[in-house]
Amino acid sequence: MTSTIDSFYKKTATAGMKEWPRDAVLYQPYEEEQILLAENASCLAVRTYLKMLNLPLVVEQRANAEFISPGGKRTKLPVLRVENFLYAEFDHIVTFIDEHFNQSLKSHLSQDQKDQLRSSLCLAENIFTVAEQYISWVDPEVRDTITKKRNGCVYPFPLNHVQNYRKEASVRRQLRLADRLNVSLEKVIADVDTLCQNLSTELGQQLYFFGDRPTELDALVFGHLFSIFTMKLPNNVLALTINKYSNLNQFCRNIDHKYFSPKEQVRRLN
Repeated sequence: MTSTIDSFYKKTATAGMKEWPRDAVLYQPYEEEQILLAENASCLAVRTYLKMLNLPLVVEQRANAEFISPGGKRTKLPVLRVENFLYAEFDHIVTFIDEHFNQSLKSHLSQDQKDQLRSSLCLAENIFTVAEQYISWVDPEVRDTITKKRNGCVYPFPLNHVQNYRKEASVRRQLRLADRLNVSLEKVIADVDTLCQNLSTELGQQLYFFGDRPTELDALVFGHLFSIFTMKLPNNVLALTINKYSNLNQFCRNIDHKYFSPKEQVRRLN
């Protein structure tokens, strides 16, 4: 009886699978003038993941991208719209695509490797995002010269100040929950350095973290590292920290060259 029931649900799930639509849309803030470091990393990680799966989509830049989001634990971005579905942030989007379209980068891994992948994803997402939010909203030089100007630039006065206050309060709550609001910058950077040491050791001389085929971890780590490398900030201590690891540098160059050359065209909507 159990076998019959399992077979029925398996057939039902298979019958319910859909082909990836051609009109999938990814919403994110404006790259040049609005998006912040943590949000940029999350958006780039998702775009990289979809490119690795060879799933086509249109990227739309919108001033209100964050407010389209159905929610999330960290940045609430990017937002993926597929037919009537809306999902936000890397982990939720990955789960949705895996469960609804049976598309994944980890199918070739053993169960032990999948467990290791899940652990590494959680650790990398948490440490990188915390550090990016900390440098953006707690470091006074970055906060006052870059973060507030970018976050508020799409809003008229005085709404720009209201949005900055709202965003800063939200990020500080997240940092407080992570026990990183009232620590020194050196402690935050030490967390990143330890993570990069571990990632560098795991990567070694391989092309990707699990050999010659990319996984979700490659997309996520690339999104964070490449964003840190390329977003210009007055305090570049994060970039200097990860720049010490030559194989992580080469890892970023390889993925950028393979999946983003020539650079994709991004449609901007007002």
